Amino acid sequence: MSRLAELIEELCPNGVEEKRLGDIATISRGGNFQKKDYVENGVPCIHYGQIYTQYGLFVDKTISFISEEKAKKQKFAVKNDVVMAVTSENIDDVCKCVAWLGDEDVAISGHTAIIHHTINPKYLVYYLHSTMFYKQKTKLAHGTKVIEVTPDKLLDITLPVPPAEVQSEIVRILDNFTELTAELTAELTAELTARKKQYEYYRDQLLTFESETLMQPLGKVILSLNTGLNPRQFFKLNTEDAHNYYVTIREIQNSTIIVSDKTDKINDEALRLCNNRSNLEVGDVLFSGTGTIGETAVISKPPINWNIKEGVYSIKPKKELLNPRYLMYILRTDTMKKMIAKKVAGGTVKSIPMAEMRKLQIPLPSIEEQQRIVDILDRFDTLCNDLTSGLPAEIEARQKQYEYYRDTLLTFKRKAE
Repeated sequence: MSRLAELIEELCPNGVEEKRLGDIATISRGGNFQKKDYVENGVPCIHYGQIYTQYGLFVDKTISFISEEKAKKQKFAVKNDVVMAVTSENIDDVCKCVAWLGDEDVAISGHTAIIHHTINPKYLVYYLHSTMFYKQKTKLAHGTKVIEVTPDKLLDITLPVPPAEVQSEIVRILDNFTELTAELTAELTAELTARKKQYEYYRDQLLTFESETLMQPLGKVILSLNTGLNPRQFFKLNTEDAHNYYVTIREIQNSTIIVSDKTDKINDEALRLCNNRSNLEVGDVLFSGTGTIGETAVISKPPINWNIKEGVYSIKPKKELLNPRYLMYILRTDTMKKMIAKKVAGGTVKSIPMAEMRKLQIPLPSIEEQQRIVDILDRFDTLCNDLTSGLPAEIEARQKQYEYYRDTLLTFKRKAE
């Protein structure tokens, strides 16, 4: 019998009590400093954006500081508090959190929840990244372009709270497993990154042409440029009769559309409304024009039971002039990304206006030359990005293995009331 099993048998043989987060924690909102307030040395601080990009699950030193004067008006987390980002561009990232394990108090920016609790901070963070928590937060999240979970609503989240010794043993196991998984994933990722850089260099070379006469505005070589509908204005998501997929930027992966159990669903009437708006067909190029700008895919099968959300653009090429997959590859080049970046507008959520998309200058060799380039890049793209084989599949398998193991350790027999 493992040490964990022994502890559970000894300390909670009749099951583990489920508690509201509000029963074991108080939740407050963060302050109001911004990135422009950073100084070289001063009071340690965590900006909500850094939770997505800079920190892992736990941190004891910050990479940013604000002045003592600015800090006087801020909100602080103390050692063992959990800091959660409560706004995001997508449902996966919202509620991503980090445990503050440093000895100093740390200033926390806005768009956050500071969770001051009475349990093992690592145990709480592991649970707040579990599938069980994900299912709960999806019911609390609201918004379309910006997804938000109101901090006060987090109080009703439930989680199993075993004895402290059991929490500590689970943390020890997951810490070791996380470290091992991270090492293996880092090695695989480094290899994959090297291959992708090679591929991207080769792709950009193939799609670089000397003659400027080949350049044409995108608007002249397409039939239409549309986007999907905003569900908040036209219909509701995930109703009982919803069985059609509602594709967002998240589902545009590796040149295709990949739906999962996290993909939102719409009913037949909503699908009809979407079809009337976007008129999707095989050969249309999808482009994420809002938020994470630049993800692309080509529709390869009839979109019978899915459609796109507002912010995903559908481009219908004139196929006698423009090969859809050639356009997809062009939109991914470094040159095109720089052109797009200059046309991006907006505040919190960036986007490229459709009118600016139509003005994009793209190189347009003969349709035969486009097909030759596509054939070459398709083979190389499959080698680098196909999730059914090779390194990407291995990385994904490692991540799924870790998530399954974590969720299993955090699942207990429920104590009878």
